[in-house]
Amino acid sequence: MSYGNSGREEVTLKGSDGSECTVNLNGATVTSWKNKGEEILFCSEKAVLDGKKAIRGGIPIVFPNFGPWELGPQHGFARIKQWKLTESVTQSGDDASSRVFILEDDEETRNMWNARFRLEYKVEIAEDSLLTSLKVYNKGDEAFSFTTLMHTYFRVDDIRKTGVKGLKGLKFEDKVHGGEHTEDREMVQINENYDRIYKKCSGPVQLFPDVDKATSCRRLVTKNLNDTVVWNPWAEKAKAMSDFGDEEYHNMLCVEAGSVSEPVTLEAGKDMIFSQTIVVDKTSKM
Repeated sequence: MSYGNSGREEVTLKGSDGSECTVNLNGATVTSWKNKGEEILFCSEKAVLDGKKAIRGGIPIVFPNFGPWELGPQHGFARIKQWKLTESVTQSGDDASSRVFILEDDEETRNMWNARFRLEYKVEIAEDSLLTSLKVYNKGDEAFSFTTLMHTYFRVDDIRKTGVKGLKGLKFEDKVHGGEHTEDREMVQINENYDRIYKKCSGPVQLFPDVDKATSCRRLVTKNLNDTVVWNPWAEKAKAMSDFGDEEYHNMLCVEAGSVSEPVTLEAGKDMIFSQTIVVDKTSKM
């Protein structure tokens, strides 16, 4: 365990190939993943790390609600609660490649959302891949319903040269312009304020940081996260965000695996696992 510049507790995972991953216990938020020296994730230089709000970047955990929530903060409370670290899954000490973080209901969460739950969040770093896996357990006597998402911010050199593949033919909800539509592009590129929920995404999604060179991509392989949210605030909205630099929209794209278009219902005493594996692929194929 170490302490970042803000004084918040951070955990570092280390891979056998020299890759590193940092997790902030505020929200159990993965804030950095350096794969063989290359930073894969985006975290804003203006991100607030004092535990009072969600961290702007990395992989915040959305639970138990995606979007505006009449019972509590937007995207739920998991990303702003302090999580607990358990023992390493694979190794102990400073060279652990896998860690598990725990969040359980307390008086604060029950005042917002009266459910008894236990979340177990596993983060595991391996060669060219990062696994994030969320186990939701219903500790109560009654079923509860929720939505969840891994709000992954990817670092890119130039948003105008970035592309996302694997969404063609999917229906999506356009949160900016409204309505439900069908994606007809093989390679989705962004040139405006963009916020779309792509539904029932069964196959892997690929993010190409540079569609012209296409020498590598980030491939998302998921389990029980069947929706994909693609988001970039663009210029005007970026300027309105206090924890986001005015020009930082050029260098990030959120591609978020979630289960958000329909609530998940979990019966008493049952659990369910939601996982995302990000794989860095070296490829010349589009």
